[in-house]
Amino acid sequence: MTATNSVWDNRSSQYRESNAHNSGPDLDLMVELCEGNSNISVLDVATGGGHVANGLRKTGCTVTTTDASAAMSPDIVCDATLLPFNNRLFNVVTCRYATHHFSDITAALAEMERVSKDKVVIVDTLYQNEDLEKAERIRDSDHVRNYSEQEWQTMLQQASLQIDSCTVMDKWMNLDEWLTRTACTGTNAETVRQLVEPQTCGTEWNLPVIAIRGRIH
Repeated sequence: MTATNSVWDNRSSQYRESNAHNSGPDLDLMVELCEGNSNISVLDVATGGGHVANGLRKTGCTVTTTDASAAMSPDIVCDATLLPFNNRLFNVVTCRYATHHFSDITAALAEMERVSKDKVVIVDTLYQNEDLEKAERIRDSDHVRNYSEQEWQTMLQQASLQIDSCTVMDKWMNLDEWLTRTACTGTNAETVRQLVEPQTCGTEWNLPVIAIRGRIH
């Protein structure tokens, strides 16, 4: 991730305890797509609260975690575009809810492909429209952009990955909790609420996500 460490260090507990991150069908599907067992080694890039790593360890996988923020307690602190590992070291590389923060998504995907022997599995929020992108940037200055399903397929193919699974699903989040995680308050919060209102139902709002798996050729 390309955020300054202090930003994510300050947010670490919020993301570790986040209901939107620590469970859900998208997390279950991601673990399933990794096809984990005791013979599988996984690199979880930008691990955040460690929810993917925890889920995969339950399947018997050996998991190594990285993150740009030391406060996230990764095994190795590093940027996603400079993974300090040999080529083809891990069976699987994962990344969940982080790629929309990467300033150089092409370099990050190239690194994930480089260190994987078999597959790369990614889950992240999808591009919907420019109003929602504006809302994301107001809520979180570290947001770079979300990508559409077609963009994801193109980017993985350009990273020499063969896509064999692609699922889009709804992700309902508590709007207040979503704003609180990045300390978005006052007029900024009100502007964000107005922008996301078409996607809102009561206290929840829907931000669709993609779960996509690419295999090494």
